[in-house]
Amino acid sequence: MKPRLHIIIASTRPGRVGPAVAQWFRDYAGRHGEFDAHLVDLADFDLPIYNEPRHPVMQQYELPHTKRWARSVEQADAYVFVTPEYNFSPPPSLVNALNYVYREWNYKPCGFVSYGGVSGGIRAVQIAKQLVTTLKMMPMVEGVMVPMVGKSLDDEGRFVSNDPVEHSAQQMLDELLKWSGALATLRAPATESAGS
Repeated sequence: MKPRLHIIIASTRPGRVGPAVAQWFRDYAGRHGEFDAHLVDLADFDLPIYNEPRHPVMQQYELPHTKRWARSVEQADAYVFVTPEYNFSPPPSLVNALNYVYREWNYKPCGFVSYGGVSGGIRAVQIAKQLVTTLKMMPMVEGVMVPMVGKSLDDEGRFVSNDPVEHSAQQMLDELLKWSGALATLRAPATESAGS
């Protein structure tokens, strides 16, 4: 069975280009062929600033939006976050979504497809990596960076890739595949030893 990959659109603002970049990556992951890849749009979950009464580590969720988000996160074996850069940082929507749950993220690999101006969102990724490691995730060294993203959109708003971008995507997916297999052993329920 192929590992399930969630490609998470991090920006939720009107007019965002994240869905176009994410759709391209979903199509590319399909051609890669090693993942069961799914698009997940944070805008569809409409998460308010964290408002559960208990700490996420307890998994005692009371609110419907949290339960729905937790189920989505739990389903995946690996993640790719498609993110812009806001003031050298990831968008608040992504930070909030990451903080909403805890155990559901544990021992899973993640990669980043970042986009923006001249920096291609790479500063946002460096900040996000600090957060995901605290959630016991393994961020990939390899990543996809799209500078001056507006110049990569066609007249219909679709993202048009190039050889360096696709090479980066190939390398990141290859690494995600290795790590998703390796970390699956840490997520497997402990079994009793024979004869105990």
